[in-house]
Amino acid sequence: MNNSPSSTARLVGAGLRALLVLTVVTGVLYPLAVTGVAQALFNEKADGSEVRSNGKAVGSSLIGQTYDLPKKDPDNAEEAARPDLKWFQPRPSNGLGVNSVNTQYSIILSGATNRSADNPELIQWVKDAKKAAIRDNTAKGYTPKPSDVPADAVTSSGSGLDPHISPQYAQLQVRRVAERNHLEVRQVEKLVEDHTDGRTLGFMGEPRVNVLQLNIALKELTAK
Repeated sequence: MNNSPSSTARLVGAGLRALLVLTVVTGVLYPLAVTGVAQALFNEKADGSEVRSNGKAVGSSLIGQTYDLPKKDPDNAEEAARPDLKWFQPRPSNGLGVNSVNTQYSIILSGATNRSADNPELIQWVKDAKKAAIRDNTAKGYTPKPSDVPADAVTSSGSGLDPHISPQYAQLQVRRVAERNHLEVRQVEKLVEDHTDGRTLGFMGEPRVNVLQLNIALKELTAK
């Protein structure tokens, strides 16, 4: 084996050239190419699937949001969030722990509760959520039955960030939303119908309603 200084210099030089070439190709040219193709063919998705209202980005169609009343004491991390019942509400997102960065929105944390179906704490959460769903969605002349409450009204998704609810959960909220916003029930039902997406390609998944897009449409309707 030749260990002369000239041979070592050639090997080091070859390694540095390879490093430079690979850095340019994989660290500059490839990311630029991928970004260019994404922007050209999938512009909306490449920019984070932004949802815009009145010219402003108000969220992503892929990430759920909370619709809560402002806290009485913003500095009190122990104060329970209270849903703003004039808006359609998303799936529950509790059980994901405490976020020390932004204590107002626990939904920013992604993850499941990892509790089994027979876990006493999970069972109690579901029972409490069902009672709250019946209480919150009671409107003049209408009281939901326990059997009217769908599973997604009382359970969080695997990530806790699901932006969609089922059409059944949206319909459960229609009368309450109509009453709180002084709208006719049929107007709000039409909003839900217009914002219900069918199964992907006609057979994958389930029909769903994007809560953010539905609430934007509700805001536009009430503004009229």
